[in-house]
Amino acid sequence: MRSGCGVSNEMKGFAMKRTLLPLSISLLAAVLVAGCGESPNARGAESADGEVTELVFAAVPTEQSDELEASFAPVIAALEQELDIPVSFEAVSSNAGVIEAQVAERVDVAVYGAFSYHLAREQADVTPVAVDILAPEAEPAIHSYGMVRSDTTDVESLADTAGKDVCFTDPASTTGYLAPAAGMIEAGINPDSDATKVFAGGHDTAVSSLLAGDCDVAFAAATFIDELLPARGQLQPDQVEKVWTSPAIPGPPFVVGNWLPEDMRTKITDTLTKYDAVSAAEAGFCEGAEQPAPEAWGEQAGEPSCKWGGTGAFAFVPTDDEAYATIREICETTQAEVCTAGE
Repeated sequence: MRSGCGVSNEMKGFAMKRTLLPLSISLLAAVLVAGCGESPNARGAESADGEVTELVFAAVPTEQSDELEASFAPVIAALEQELDIPVSFEAVSSNAGVIEAQVAERVDVAVYGAFSYHLAREQADVTPVAVDILAPEAEPAIHSYGMVRSDTTDVESLADTAGKDVCFTDPASTTGYLAPAAGMIEAGINPDSDATKVFAGGHDTAVSSLLAGDCDVAFAAATFIDELLPARGQLQPDQVEKVWTSPAIPGPPFVVGNWLPEDMRTKITDTLTKYDAVSAAEAGFCEGAEQPAPEAWGEQAGEPSCKWGGTGAFAFVPTDDEAYATIREICETTQAEVCTAGE
């Protein structure tokens, strides 16, 4: 599997820089990072008769890109088996980069945040087809947490974030920026003028920045705090305290390009929703890399399972455009410049 291009130290520095610059400049930085080299590669090849002979699958790192690629390897294996064609993987440096690639029809299948889909639907000919659930019978929704270090005494709610350094993830992240920004506004805090924004680049780096003292408050998707980072030994339960939990947010969708033949789009959707993390392991999609299913999976707890996508999902279930109306409401609340980036 191919991975996307790297990020220069200069651009990494820009992403971590404390800034009060307009959000449009932050978004421009994200696009510039995404545009390095030739990433993502040209979309899947076609035969002489127009048949698609290779697919390109892209995702945006919410953590270190090697972890991301490993988490999607079983999904790629399932797609390759069911479609009987090669599927290459691209770890693209930003949400904006994936959207740009889908506008150019260079990426056939992508996973990105709900807000990124809100932008993509206005620019690219794409359809959301599946979304993850984290446990059997769970709702296809996620939450964002606002956190402080456990020794913090002067921040008990979002109303206390005025004058603080606040770590977000990416300007186009639903759980890492837009939903938290809406929460701050509802608490009477303007994230642009009442606090200092720090864009850490990923959910794991937002948390590590908080622990390192680079910010006073950090926001990240709940699954990173509840499951992923503790499982890796990167976060101990007593290191942070939650001061805010978002309302339910639609999860990151799998989005498929409508330029693909209809039967192939259907087969992609059917494949994504056919397996769960346990049955994927039974099918051999993560042979040698199985992990015990967590207790939250009920009767399947302890069973060998694959890491099934970037959130460590149990399964993927069907979704559609209407499921993402919540994001339009968040944009109305925040009036964030990035919400109208494609207009």
